[in-house]
Amino acid sequence: MGVNVIVNPDRPIMSTHPTISIIMVSYFTGPVLERSIAAVLAQTVPCELVLVDNGNPPEVTEQLKHQSLADHRLTFLTGHGNVGFSKGCNLGAKAARGEYLLFLNPDSLLPDGALERLLVHAAALPRPCLIGARLLDGQGRDQRGCRRALLTPKTALIEALHLHRLFPRERLNYHEEPVPERLTPIPAISGAFMFLAAADFWRINGFDEGYFLHVEDLDLCWRFRQAGGKIYFAPDIVVTHIGGTSKATSAFIEKHKAAGFKRYFKMNFKDSFSKLLFLFIAVAIDIRAYIIVLKKGS
Repeated sequence: MGVNVIVNPDRPIMSTHPTISIIMVSYFTGPVLERSIAAVLAQTVPCELVLVDNGNPPEVTEQLKHQSLADHRLTFLTGHGNVGFSKGCNLGAKAARGEYLLFLNPDSLLPDGALERLLVHAAALPRPCLIGARLLDGQGRDQRGCRRALLTPKTALIEALHLHRLFPRERLNYHEEPVPERLTPIPAISGAFMFLAAADFWRINGFDEGYFLHVEDLDLCWRFRQAGGKIYFAPDIVVTHIGGTSKATSAFIEKHKAAGFKRYFKMNFKDSFSKLLFLFIAVAIDIRAYIIVLKKGS
């Protein structure tokens, strides 16, 4: 795999000041990518943006090459093709030089002062800690994935069968519950926004590259907690996450999402399932994906 790392040849050596590296993995993100980059580079905390090109139109790739050569805060990784979200994040993290990493979706808009607040929260928390933000869609509604339970067979079943009214304390997503007023421990967060120390990220070997797209964030949350880490939700950091900007078809997305769910249960619950039960779960996941694709018509 040939990865071209494009940087400003005159970029300064990193100082000893705590610095954040923002990792973005882009796959045909569209016009919002430019706004997302601008919001990152408008932050006042010393930071760098590592942009991983998993697939963009040639003209966008060329524009990003020129931008990275002109701005020492931007590192551009390209030429490797679409290697999947997990591997793309790990590639970006390996190229990053910051003490902290922020994994940020390329269709997300950071508010002013977001990095300052992240550093304040990180300084007040025991390590290892992982911090997520409040994610709002384009209409200002809380997105499902930013506050979550751990993914287990029980929470997955309740969510898939829409049984949360019968089991409100066992549902997977918390987006319909009142927003906490302050930094709050939470079981799991979204991969659209994940902030942690680089050393803590690599202590659990980063993202599992066996996931191509989807569920890798839930897997990282599971392994992070298993390793003694704690996860927090920061309601004072409100990020607009546009979502749905990629050109990927629903069939492509649901195929990899189904594969991700099956891998997650196999990797983290292999001692809890009989082979027959796991086969049943795998078939149910595939049927769900097929129905969703049929409904969306692609």
